[in-house]
Amino acid sequence: MAEDHLWWQTGIVYQIYPRSFQDTSGNGVGDLRGILSRLDYLHWLGVTAIWISPCFRSPMKDFGYDISDYRDIDPLFGTLADMDDVIAAAHERGIRVILDFVPNHTSDQHPWFIESRSSRDSPKRDWYIWRDARPDGSPPNNWLANFGGVGWEWG
Repeated sequence: MAEDHLWWQTGIVYQIYPRSFQDTSGNGVGDLRGILSRLDYLHWLGVTAIWISPCFRSPMKDFGYDISDYRDIDPLFGTLADMDDVIAAAHERGIRVILDFVPNHTSDQHPWFIESRSSRDSPKRDWYIWRDARPDGSPPNNWLANFGGVGWEWG
């Protein structure tokens, strides 16, 4: 019956939050080398895919979900070469790698955001939600932020 299913329908996907998974540098924060060091164990467990939570370059205001550069690994977790090693070693063991890519969580330091806020005429202006204050100067609506407080910040 397994032939009738796609790999992700019958596979075992193990999510890894790099920050807390395995620290190999001794700084108290998990890293890509830590993932690499545990691949044999994950393979032994029968894991067929690892899902790595964001480890891209970030100012870490939102534990790595506020990405400032999707093309680089945050030095807290390692290097692009470390990621290459993790992917190659996982594939050698038949383990697929899924990177948690969250384009709707860019940092205020990401070039897309900086360009978007640079001008009302920016071609990237509609990549984010921008609203003017109400006539009395208050936020445009009553939206709340997930982490508390209002959902609007004036730049």
